[in-house]
Amino acid sequence: MIMNKLMRIVRLAPLAMLAWTLSSPVQAGQACERVEPSETLVRQELELAVKTIDRLNASGAEVVIIGRIGQDLGKYGQKYSHLAFAYRDGAQWSVVHKLNECGTAVSNIYEQGMGQFFMDDLFKVEAHVVVPRPEVQQRLREAVRREQAVALHEPRYNMLAYPWATRYQQSNQWLMETLARAIEPQIANREQAQAWLKFKGYQPATLKLGPMTRLGGRMFKANIAFDDHPDEKRFSDRIETTTADSVFDFLQKSGLELSHFTIDL
Repeated sequence: MIMNKLMRIVRLAPLAMLAWTLSSPVQAGQACERVEPSETLVRQELELAVKTIDRLNASGAEVVIIGRIGQDLGKYGQKYSHLAFAYRDGAQWSVVHKLNECGTAVSNIYEQGMGQFFMDDLFKVEAHVVVPRPEVQQRLREAVRREQAVALHEPRYNMLAYPWATRYQQSNQWLMETLARAIEPQIANREQAQAWLKFKGYQPATLKLGPMTRLGGRMFKANIAFDDHPDEKRFSDRIETTTADSVFDFLQKSGLELSHFTIDL
């Protein structure tokens, strides 16, 4: 029975938004080295997907925000690395998120099955789910589908994009700006979405990055840039960016969250 469930979630949901390109691997801000995952890890990731779907079905939710631990961010005081929207369509759960094309500064919006979402060489096999309030779920229902999901998408990707600028956009930042537009449909652009988030009290995370880290990132990583950050913060090694942990904190403090739970094996 478990294998039947595993096979059902290893799928690509029909992409009305953008095409899935197998020849162009995509990542959520991770290094792009090709590493063959172990059979044990793959099985664990798929089992996490099955367990997540079971918990989502039991929750009664229609749309949630889900986070995974794709890399170790402990030295920056962060736990979860990447966020996505997940929505129920009949008996299926689909995941909508922004991914960086490997080795480039280009991103796109993808729709996947839950199995693909977790099959990302996870650092830790664990997920965190936020169930928004019913009225927020209702507004997100349309916001994460088709052309609505790309309305505020900026293809120029920067893993450490400044939350209050529009030159670049990273994955968690897209999710937050899309959330803002869903709640306030009159929002027409990224500047307005960011203004709404600031007004509602969103506080981005501040990462302590030394000058050598910044220099190395800018020189050797196509998907890392710092030229959208204010000079007074950048040169004092205070890099503000949209982290999954800061988003979870905002959802709880702002009252947009109905409940949350963590899933592991």
